[in-house]
Amino acid sequence: MKGSEWYSTYSIIAVDREAKEIGGAVQTHQICVGAIIPTVEPGVGAVCSQSMVNFTWPDTALAMLRQEIPPADIIAALIASDAGEHRRQAAVMNAAGTGAAHSGSGCIQEFGHETGDGWCIQANMMTRPTVVDAMKKAFLTTAGDLGERLLAALQAAQAEDGDIRGMQSAALLVLPNEKGAPRWKAAYDLRVDESDNPIAELSRLRRLRKAGSVSDRAEELWESGEHRGAVELWRAACEAAPELEELAFWPAVTLASERPWDGAMSEAADFLRRGVTADRRWPEWKDLLHRLETCGIIRRPGTARELLAELEGGG
Repeated sequence: MKGSEWYSTYSIIAVDREAKEIGGAVQTHQICVGAIIPTVEPGVGAVCSQSMVNFTWPDTALAMLRQEIPPADIIAALIASDAGEHRRQAAVMNAAGTGAAHSGSGCIQEFGHETGDGWCIQANMMTRPTVVDAMKKAFLTTAGDLGERLLAALQAAQAEDGDIRGMQSAALLVLPNEKGAPRWKAAYDLRVDESDNPIAELSRLRRLRKAGSVSDRAEELWESGEHRGAVELWRAACEAAPELEELAFWPAVTLASERPWDGAMSEAADFLRRGVTADRRWPEWKDLLHRLETCGIIRRPGTARELLAELEGGG
């Protein structure tokens, strides 16, 4: 039996009906778990296949979900078709949030699963039998978006010592729960393929990705003419992820180039001062300002020079 077939792990799949999102999260002591778990199709459902993985189960389950077969019937069919089902663990959830799960009797202890309205949680090879319940409590009581709640479930599992072997990789995937939604519209599509503490790294990436989403919303506001609201969101994004220079650089470019009010140039310089000038590549960022003007992305001639002068004069 190939070691790479063992993805003994803890995972969760869930839907957020209000936000119209579907997704899942996972952690295990093997590399690259996000390549295997979870499998999510917008507007169709989500699947986890773990323990001694049957790699055909996710595709088969999704094909049946597309035919609107109930998840419990899908689990029953998967079990009936597989002589190795006693080593398998799986969860299947449709886009409406109805789920079903299976933990074969031959899974490695501690193992178990639980399903509820809009979520399925499953774990095997756990240090203690308390992992599933801890994940459930964390998911149901944590405030925030679906990604934050899924991540909280992983953190709760690890607080119970999680996988008996330790940690190595983790993943978080949240997509729009609408048929045909493209992958690039994911709220979160994050993987930590190898790390001593993949959940901590996944948490950091989630924070950065959410800050980027706030910036994206700011751009939408700007395009709609709500300039002040956009600037407020850009500032919030910078505060949430100060290490991401891009979140400060591009608002500065927009404000300096378009100048929708008196003082916009000063605000542009402030974005650079707070988020970019301390970067070791600040000379290259300054060069980039001139390049943006040369290629026409900054349309107002002299903007780069004026912005840098404002920055130097404004202290």
